[in-house]
Amino acid sequence: MKNQSITNNIDWISIIIYSVLVILGWLNIYSSSLSSMEGTSDKQLIFIVLTIPLIFTVVSIDGKFYEKYASIIFGVSLLSLMGLFLFGKTIAGQRCWYAIGSFTLQPSEFAKAATSLALAKFLSDTQINLKETNRQIQALAIIFLPVLLILPQPDPGSALIYSIFIIVLYREGLPAWYVWTGFITILLFVLTLVFEPQYIILAALAVLLFVHFKSRLADRNAIMSTILLVLITGFVFSVDYIFDNVFKQHHRDRFNILLGKSVDMNGTGYNTNQSEIAIGSGGWLGKGFLEGTQTKGGFVPEQHTDYIFTTVGEEWGFAGSLLVLGLFAGLLLRIIYLAERQKTKFSRVYGYCVAGILFTHFFVNIAMVSGIFPTIGVPLPFFSYGGSGLWGFTILLFIFIKMDANKVNEW
Repeated sequence: MKNQSITNNIDWISIIIYSVLVILGWLNIYSSSLSSMEGTSDKQLIFIVLTIPLIFTVVSIDGKFYEKYASIIFGVSLLSLMGLFLFGKTIAGQRCWYAIGSFTLQPSEFAKAATSLALAKFLSDTQINLKETNRQIQALAIIFLPVLLILPQPDPGSALIYSIFIIVLYREGLPAWYVWTGFITILLFVLTLVFEPQYIILAALAVLLFVHFKSRLADRNAIMSTILLVLITGFVFSVDYIFDNVFKQHHRDRFNILLGKSVDMNGTGYNTNQSEIAIGSGGWLGKGFLEGTQTKGGFVPEQHTDYIFTTVGEEWGFAGSLLVLGLFAGLLLRIIYLAERQKTKFSRVYGYCVAGILFTHFFVNIAMVSGIFPTIGVPLPFFSYGGSGLWGFTILLFIFIKMDANKVNEW
């Protein structure tokens, strides 16, 4: 009866949306690879077929298994990331894959689910209070350990996704200043690339003075405001050094093009320019399936992977793009709804991790192909070509679907 009740309580709405997204993704991969990447859609179809036994495996495992062995799963994931430095295969300058014959596997795609489990396990401990500094350090360590292993590969796109876990921690009691510090740091970094440092510092001084005179604790805030101004000044004057010495040349080029500081439509800016042309040419209803001229002509590089949404925009137009956006929004809202009704903190936190990861991938990818963000390797979930990505997102989602189905047995 237990297995029957779980089967009856599977959330079919999430599964239907997932299935539709995967099918639509394959159709767009088929179209984008038809002229220049023959065989790509066939490989993706094999990956899709293999998700079926993968899903059955994930949902057949007892829900408590994921909670009980979350730390071990996380440890194995970290070891798989470490192993890349010794046994990984380098593709396009990135050492991100294990190669088994012609088959490659990217462990960072599976590390997202493992990190979500580890974070949910840590936060579900009744003794955890994120107001305590040592607990904050422990939680942040869970997030940054995989990041420190992914960045040197180098894979900044995958590393960026882990920033969403800070919002999950905030949802569970992390002090708000962590979120504000991150937001302000990013804002100052971008503004300093556009404006002269002295103008940024004057603006920061004006804001701090306004807050100081509006505060009832002016004497106490004077010290804090002075410390903040010193930190902001030091950071602003270090931006140029970070930009010139830490960022690689292609990263600098992408930021400069995005910020309008340079134009290189035939070089670094080619991908983004062609992406915008393809999406814009679709109009309201698109040119029709397999009728996209930019797609058929192979003008958009890597269109079947990170730029797959350009095929949607060109061939399906605004209406088709809106349909895809609506499906993603529906899935995200459904996951959040399910997370809120969980009976255990572990399941709830994991659900929010799932929603956060999918949202970050979705948002960054769409912003990238639309020219809002610089080009960075972040695939569109269930759409972009690749077995590791598809399987990683599938495992991530269906572990939560299993947890939600199992809530009938929670007390």
